[in-house]
Amino acid sequence: PDQPVEEDVREGRVPSLRDAPARYVSPPASELQRLMWTKTGSEHNHMDEVQPRIFLGDMYAAKDKRSLRAHGITHVLNAAHGKFNVNTGVGFYRDIKLTYHGVEAFDMVTFNLSAFFYSAADFIWSALSSATGRVLVHCAMGLSRSSTLVLAYLMIHERLTLAEAIAAVSAKRNISPNLGFLEQLRALDAKLQSARHNANGKT
Repeated sequence: PDQPVEEDVREGRVPSLRDAPARYVSPPASELQRLMWTKTGSEHNHMDEVQPRIFLGDMYAAKDKRSLRAHGITHVLNAAHGKFNVNTGVGFYRDIKLTYHGVEAFDMVTFNLSAFFYSAADFIWSALSSATGRVLVHCAMGLSRSSTLVLAYLMIHERLTLAEAIAAVSAKRNISPNLGFLEQLRALDAKLQSARHNANGKT
């Protein structure tokens, strides 16, 4: 527990706020990438269940209605919504009665995906509030935009640190948020952990 958080990651240990909340610092992006690159999650599936009832996938998973039915998907969060992205939408799913939420995001380091962190996290939370709710979060490849929103959900609603969230998801599926998204997640991590630290009266 006396080691710096950055060294924890280098040694393959996922830092937790529970270890030493007063000293928690979100690891740098380069160290977080190591957590992803050293995992052996599936490489070729169009969709993987990365947390109970949370599925992470690509455009093919999003458009395969037979597979969506087979997996019992009730909600779809499209992190690549729009005419020039994965152009599905409410109408596309009307015949299978899914609840749809679209985020018109682009996989660029300069894109501010953090503006959608809370609305996307709340959509996932709402989907899981039903005992039968199962949500697919997808983008084009299921690697960057969609994984970023799943990580944000785990941090906001499941109270995981960013490193814990990455370790949990990458154990089930290879992910690769772009560097800009990672920095936005680090900012969220710092904000959340600071707020929780202060709420616990440990100032």
